[in-house]
Amino acid sequence: MDLHIPAAEHAFRDEVRSFLADNLTAEIREAGRLATSVFADAGLAMAWQKILHARGWAAPHWPEEHGGPGWSISQRAIFAEELVRAEAPPLVPMGLLMCGPCLIGCGSPEQQAHYLPRILSGEDFWCQGYSEPGAGSDLASLQTFAEIDGDDYVINGTKIWTTYAHHANRMFGLVRTSREGKAQSGITFLLLDMNTPGITVEPIVGLDEIPEQCQVFFDNVRVPRSNRVGEENQGWGVAKYLLTFERGGAEYAPMLGIQLARVKQFAACQKIAGGRSLMQDDLFSYRVARAEIDILALEFTENRIKSELGAGKSPGALSSMTKILGTELQQKVTELAVDALGAQALIWQPRAIEPGSTLPAVGPEYATTAMARYLNARATSIYGGSNEVQRGIIAKMVLGL
Repeated sequence: MDLHIPAAEHAFRDEVRSFLADNLTAEIREAGRLATSVFADAGLAMAWQKILHARGWAAPHWPEEHGGPGWSISQRAIFAEELVRAEAPPLVPMGLLMCGPCLIGCGSPEQQAHYLPRILSGEDFWCQGYSEPGAGSDLASLQTFAEIDGDDYVINGTKIWTTYAHHANRMFGLVRTSREGKAQSGITFLLLDMNTPGITVEPIVGLDEIPEQCQVFFDNVRVPRSNRVGEENQGWGVAKYLLTFERGGAEYAPMLGIQLARVKQFAACQKIAGGRSLMQDDLFSYRVARAEIDILALEFTENRIKSELGAGKSPGALSSMTKILGTELQQKVTELAVDALGAQALIWQPRAIEPGSTLPAVGPEYATTAMARYLNARATSIYGGSNEVQRGIIAKMVLGL
């Protein structure tokens, strides 16, 4: 793996920084700064997507023939790093990072022609209908059922933890179309219009008082059979293809490095006994150093993945490894932030972290999001395929267990 950075990539980084300086408005930047999860304010995230789409940069990882910019692996990494550094809000991932790549790989030409441009432009806002009250990591046990009636599927059942379903006008989801055979059989992948009669969305208010998750109910919902992706009863394969993007598509090291640098900055402002800063405390500085070493190791692993992808190879179990390391390091970094702030992190002021809020923050500004990010990071090792599941994948693929 060649770690030398060509001059052309330095020029590309300058181009990205110039674009962000000119186009990342104060309002949109604030939405990124105040985001406490992988989801920012939905309206401002979509506004930012439209700005990126106008430049042709909304989907860096898409093939050029489907609207991607044609960037190299390293250019995509530079772009991702500069977005974090500029505090740009994360884009809503369900369309750009999940449904779009899935349709590129598994959809019909008609589905690609209709949906892909609408995903890029933000005209369609997607949510993911996978989990159910009794089917989370054990997704194959899902029970939402669709039976054929003429040219339609008629769906009955429920989905849960459906992020931003109350904003979405489209859903990609899994339904059971046969109860014969093993659990993974008889599952079909469908595209749904959220305005279809019989769909009811009930938001779930989280600890941060934000209704990010939802439960969705289906009561005799009719979906055209032409909205099926792949073959009937073969949706499990389509779902696994999509999950390779959800579970293995993230780059954690750039984000974590910047977050840890910020922790060090405000830890240096915190005073402890003897008038010293917290960064002069042996135990705290040791924990920070351990996190820095682990982030560096993760960065090299992610570079290995980029090298493999650049050579046209599959990263295999490395994607599961980076999901484990990245999410658990994210938990450690947010824990360091809360520990550094002490009692200041306990001030609960959810209204102060709403974009556009005029409510003044209590305490230092950098403390307002620390606890919310810490709480949200507890879920990172569960969603997108729990880390226990990822360890099972590694055990099977690498150790042959």
